[in-house]
This record gives sequence, structure tokens and C-alpha cells, in this order.
Amino acid sequence: MILKTVLPIALALSLSNFAIADEIEIRYKTFYNHVKKLDNEDTQALQFAFGFRHVSSGNLCVINSARISTQKKQLPLIVSAEQRFTIQSEKALNLADAFVVIDFKEASNQCDISVQLETKSEYLKTDYTFAEMQFLYEQYEAFFNEMGSFLSFMMPNVSGLMFQFDDENLNEATKTGEQISEGTLMLNDMWFKRSRGIKLQTKPLRITAIASK
Repeated sequence: MILKTVLPIALALSLSNFAIADEIEIRYKTFYNHVKKLDNEDTQALQFAFGFRHVSSGNLCVINSARISTQKKQLPLIVSAEQRFTIQSEKALNLADAFVVIDFKEASNQCDISVQLETKSEYLKTDYTFAEMQFLYEQYEAFFNEMGSFLSFMMPNVSGLMFQFDDENLNEATKTGEQISEGTLMLNDMWFKRSRGIKLQTKPLRITAIASK
């Protein structure tokens, strides 16, 4: 069975937060415990993108602003047009008992954490050699292998890469003949057996893993 997206991944984030109107404070260590898992060469191309999904609509809640807060400084976080943000792995912030402060447009008690594992933006482009594609594939493999080292029967296996584009209605062929359908391009293991690169007409919004049990 192919899971079109392992991501967003339902990670066990313990949200011990304090609600103030539509603003919440979440301990930085809640995020740090997860982002630090990517602090190695085997997963250097990957990042977690955090958002909050509305319990009724299923859409991501609108974030007015987000920042990391300590007693000494305030560090603004960049929120994407999709209403997601990334957080750096910083031991000093963890030791400083920092908080991540999120201000929502919606009522905060209607927004649940959503975590997505994806390729970092610097790895998004239009032309990839096969070696570059294989590198990204192996990054996801390394992540799932590491996470499944003790519970391997629960973790999916990587079976390809999925390219998602900003235009959800995008239907076009790549320069190398692959077909993008409704803003998504699926490259499974059969594609990787061809050992060829890919040339896109449009830069992807993100690259995630295709996974199967």
C-alpha cells in the first residue's frame, strides 16, 4: 500500500502550552526534541515544517506571527504562504528554556499541531542529475531507518519521491517526459531504476517521500 504522504507525520509532540486569547506559548524543547534528530550528514537535506491544522476545516490555521522567546531576546520566525515555519536546532535555546510563541487569526483552541518532513529549500530547483535524486532518496531512507531502529515494524519504507508544486492545478510534462498531474509528480522505485536525471519546467514547492508499508 502506498501512502501518498507520510508527511505530515503525526509526531508525538507534547504541547504543554499556555493560551492567552489567540496566542499560545509552546516550550522550545518540544520542537528541539524532534529537529535535533536531523542534525547529521545522513539527513542534512531534510527539515521539519511546522503548522497548525484547523480541527473543523482541515486547512492550516492562519498564523499572524511566530517567534522564539527567551528572557533576553525575541527571535522572529518566518511563516510561509502555506502557514508553516521551520525552527533551528539550537542547544542554547533549549538550555535557556525558550518558548515558541504563536499568534493565530483563528481561535487557538481550534488549531492542532501539524508536522511535515520535507526537503530543505536549497535543494529545490528545476534540473537534477540522477546522483542528486539518489542523494535525496537516501536522506529519507536514512531518516526512516533511524526512526525505525527499535520499532521497525511500525515504520514505512521509502519507495520514491513526490514533488509538489505551488499550482495545485498544474498539469504538464517535464522536459524529460514525466507527467505532473494536479500539481504533483510521483517518482517511484521503477523510475529510479532508470538511473537518469530529471529536468522540470517549474520549480517544485517541496519534495517529500513516498512511503509504503
